[in-house]
Amino acid sequence: MQEATKKLCEALQQTAEYRDYRQYKTEIDQDSAIQALVKEYKRLQMTVQMRMLSGQGMDDDDGRRFQQLSALLFADPRTSGYLLAEMRLQQMMAGIFEQITRAAGMDMPVPV
Repeated sequence: MQEATKKLCEALQQTAEYRDYRQYKTEIDQDSAIQALVKEYKRLQMTVQMRMLSGQGMDDDDGRRFQQLSALLFADPRTSGYLLAEMRLQQMMAGIFEQITRAAGMDMPVPV
C-alpha cells in the first residue's frame, strides 16, 4: 500500500493542476502582505461556510469583509490565479478521494 501511495503522490505532482498551484504558491509566498490577505480570506471563507451550514446565516461584518477581500484578491492576477489553481487542485483531489472510497465500497460522496 505504501508503494501505491507513493506512486499516487508522484503522479499527482506531475499534473498540470499541481504544477500551476505550486507556481502560483511560490509567487504568493514571496509577499508577506499577500500571504496575510489570502490567510484572512480563507479564514473568512471557512467562517462564512460554517455559519451557512449550521443555519446561522452570514454575519454582516464577516460577509462584508469577505466580499471586499474577494474583490481585492480576484482583481489581482497573482492571487486570483493562486486561488483558482488551488480550487482546481482540490477538485481533482476530491475526485480521487471519491474514487478511492467507491473502490472501498464506502458511501462518502464528496461535493466537487
